[in-house]
Formats: sequence, structure tokens, C-alpha cells
Amino acid sequence: MKKEKRIYINEIKKGHVFLQGWVHELRDLAKIKFILLRDMTGIIQCIVKDKKLFKKFSELTIESVISVKGKAKAAVVKSPEVTGKKVEIEISDIKLINKAAPLPITVTEKDKTITTALPKLLDYRSLDLRKRKNLAIFKIQSALIEGMQSWLNKNGFIQVFTPCLMGSPSESGAEVFQVNYYNKKAFLRQDPQLHRQLTILGGLEKIYDLGPNWRAEKSHTTKHLTEHRCIAPELAFIKNEQDTMKVEEQVIVSALKNIKEKCKEELELLDVDIKIPKLPFPELRFPEIYKILAKLGKKIKPGEDLDSEAEKLLAKYIQEKYNSDFFFINGFPFKLKPFYVYHDNEYARSVDLYCKNLELSSGGQREHRYNVLIKNIKEKGLDTKKLEWFTKFFKYGSMPHGGFAMGIERLTQIILSLENIREACLFSRDTERLVP
Repeated sequence: MKKEKRIYINEIKKGHVFLQGWVHELRDLAKIKFILLRDMTGIIQCIVKDKKLFKKFSELTIESVISVKGKAKAAVVKSPEVTGKKVEIEISDIKLINKAAPLPITVTEKDKTITTALPKLLDYRSLDLRKRKNLAIFKIQSALIEGMQSWLNKNGFIQVFTPCLMGSPSESGAEVFQVNYYNKKAFLRQDPQLHRQLTILGGLEKIYDLGPNWRAEKSHTTKHLTEHRCIAPELAFIKNEQDTMKVEEQVIVSALKNIKEKCKEELELLDVDIKIPKLPFPELRFPEIYKILAKLGKKIKPGEDLDSEAEKLLAKYIQEKYNSDFFFINGFPFKLKPFYVYHDNEYARSVDLYCKNLELSSGGQREHRYNVLIKNIKEKGLDTKKLEWFTKFFKYGSMPHGGFAMGIERLTQIILSLENIREACLFSRDTERLVP
């Protein structure tokens, strides 16, 4: 017997159909029954007129998984949640695949008066993901990554995979997760930085990594996760950090264009208007930044880092002066940055990309000179022996190189104006959450 082929809701035209999905809504009008059926492509209205199917209808619950057979007919459907509004299904058969128990949270977004606190939604994240708005977020995030990769692939970058387990921490030991590795100490990477550099030294001149990173920050904010994902390009034979900034601009623009082209319905559902930024992005540099902040009423001692208030002031300054949400901050004091950053005197060729007041990436030019690298490590109070696995390769022919690591969840959060970064992560990990 030939197996019937399932079609998705967005593929429905007219004629016989076989659909599978979740019961989004049930309405019983005595002589006629209505089922709103949902799959990942949309919601469609299904009608039960045959009395022989009324018993099967009575067994259904919200979010039960079912299959239906029927005939697609032209119709005008007034329900605001239905995406296929010009077609409805007259059901000839219903099969209950799995009956759903009473729900601990609501999945429908029809009733705007029902609100549930984010922690509870995250406790029941698999259910929460069924909401159309959440599905839209991750469709957009997928298009964002696709757009980034598309530009990188077209411009000679190759995708690589670097280790997540480290034999020694690459940055601050206070922000690293230690794990037991065959009764030895190992660490989850904070950033695939060092292995990206070694890959470049290995002759792979243009690469990008895409994967998870971990930071043991005790940050209880709406923009921090302990596990997050980054896209991290690296390229060789650069003139200076400006070359990495040009790549970063193109990656952002390509991502936003891809979202705008492929996610029209999702953007409309989330009420988001994507604006393609003009190139080049504005750039602010240290130490001039301290003077700008002083004029804005914020005094920070030269050599010190920016706080959240300073970031907000600079974002407003950029918006008013350049009409741009995206901007670079360049030339950070070297004392604030890791040992592998190239620096001229006290200021480094270190670049952060911001959108509004949210930091999206960190990067710039890397130090490629072996003697300077060793000097930097000592100045930072790190053990040169423990980092020899990395530094020894710089003795055998190294070139000026650089790159950046951009947070996927943060970029998703800012372009979609999400209140909390956890909304941009399938299953978030923070200081309190390890499940589900």
C-alpha cells in the first residue's frame, strides 16, 4: 500500500490533502466543528461536518498531535491567527497520534491578557517554542547565520571547527569553566581565538568558526549568557585592524539583507523593520572617546573601561551625529585586553562592534611577533610555559593577522528588539539555569 505523502500548510493549494501537526484551537458549534491545525509553516482552519467524525473530534485536546485527510477549498477565514486565509480544509478523516495533557503554559498568542513570567516559560521551553513568534525568532536567526556564511563563503573564507576543550585558559581564569578531563584539569573555551590564530599560521589564510563559547561570568542581566554562540572569522596578511572591520561590516549587511529578503512574514509577525546600514560604519577611537564622554557629562579616567552608562551615551551620540545604529569602538587601552592583542604603546588595535548600546563583537589585529607576544604574556601575569603550546608556533614564520567573534544571540536580540537575550536562545544557560 502506497504511503500518503504529507504536505505542509504553506504548500496547500486545492484538492486532496494529507496534513500533520498540532491542534492549535478547537471550536464546537454543535452541528459543525472547527480545528485550527498548526505546523512549522503556518496555521489553517479545518472543518468537521461528517457526524461520524464527531466522536474523534471530542477526544482532541489543545496541542494534541493529529493527522487529517481532507479537501482544500477556497474560503474566507476571519481568524487572525490563520495564515492560509483563502483556503480551508473539509476533513474526511482524523487520526489522533498523541493526546496532549492539560498545558502548564499557554501556547496560543490570541489572548494578549495572558502573561507568564519568563522563568516559567523557560522551564517549559519546548512548549513555549511552539508559539509562532518564537518560531519566527529562530527562522530569522537561521537566515541571519546563512547571510553571514554566504558572504564569507563567496569571499574565499572556509569554515573550520576548533576545539571546545582547552588545556589552559586563554584569558581570565576567573571567567572560565573547569572540567574533569581524565582526572586532569581542562577548561571550556571562552573564545575560539587561539586555535583560530594557529589555523591561520597553519596556512589557512581565510577562515571562520561557528560554535559555542562559555564564560563563567556571574552576570544577572538581560544581555548575558554563560553559553553563547559566535561566528568568528580570521584572516591573514592584513595591513591593520581596519581590514577586519571591513569584513565585519560586509558580514552584518549580508546577514540583514538575507533576513529582509527571506523572512518577510516573520518580520511582520514580530513588527520589526530591518534597515540596511550604510557603509562604512562610524568609528570612535580611544583616547578621544574620553573627551567625547566628558562633553556629554560623563567623566572616565583615561585608561579605564567603559561602563553601561558610557555605552548608552556613545550610542546616542552616534545616532544623532551619523544616524547609525552600528558603530565601532577602536583602540582600547591594552591593559583592558588579552595578551594576544596587537598594541601601539598603551592603546591596542582592538575593536568592538556595537549596535545601539549593545556590544556585539570583539576583535581587531593580533600580535604576530613572537618576542612581543612573550612580553605581553609576562605583563599580564600569565605563565609562559602554560601557553607555550600556542606561542611556540609564532617562531616559525607568522604574519599580521586578525579577526573578530560576533555573538549570534546578541545580534538576534538587538535587531529584533527582544527584551531578554534568553528569548534568542533555544535553551538558555545562565547562572541559575542548566535545564531543560
